[in-house]
Amino acid sequence: MHQKRISAPKTYKIPRKEGKWIVRTIPGPHDKEAIPLALVIRDLLQYADTLREARKIISSGEVLVDGVVRKDYKFPIGLFDVITIPKLEKSYRVIFDEKGRYILREIEDAEKKIYKILNKTIIRKGKVQLNLFDGTNILATNDYKTKDSVLLKIPEKRILDHLKFEEGALIMIVGGTHAGEMGKIKSYKVVKGSGSNLVTVETAIGEITTTENYVFVVGKKGNEKPVIDLGV
Repeated sequence: MHQKRISAPKTYKIPRKEGKWIVRTIPGPHDKEAIPLALVIRDLLQYADTLREARKIISSGEVLVDGVVRKDYKFPIGLFDVITIPKLEKSYRVIFDEKGRYILREIEDAEKKIYKILNKTIIRKGKVQLNLFDGTNILATNDYKTKDSVLLKIPEKRILDHLKFEEGALIMIVGGTHAGEMGKIKSYKVVKGSGSNLVTVETAIGEITTTENYVFVVGKKGNEKPVIDLGV
């Protein structure tokens, strides 16, 4: 139930040899790469000097995640989550740095968040449910496909826009050695057998081929900018 600092996920931007243990996340949104809210407040935003101070800030209800007050200092935080500190009138979005580690950028559109569609299921009365990348489920029409993204208004999670996975779409690579790179989809290759399908992406550093699991659509075909503020 404990997490050694030295073996923490590579997404954690923390010193690895200052102490032995760090906070471990509770079950919740995102996957094993998620970082605890306490480390976001203490290490990434540096609003606290110690874990005790970070816990006090969080337990007092001064931190919102995607528009909802979270009081558990172990709450998992992941890619594109929005952290808001109402008393400071500041909001931040979780993105990657050049080494694929989580960092926070101050933003203006704290009411928006992008979600990747991982799966679709048919529930009672034939309704379509979209299963999103961080564990969120929402109802929608059958117009949406897996690998597409949706722009939602938070915290109510109402669909604002549909971002299709298609050639020319603006994407961010969210895994592997090129995590954090942005570019446009050039081609998509379906691999026979058990291997992952491949996507070729045109980026500022040249063409990159990666698996479809690492491709996250953040903008529409023909647009040069993502539909959310990435603070860059």
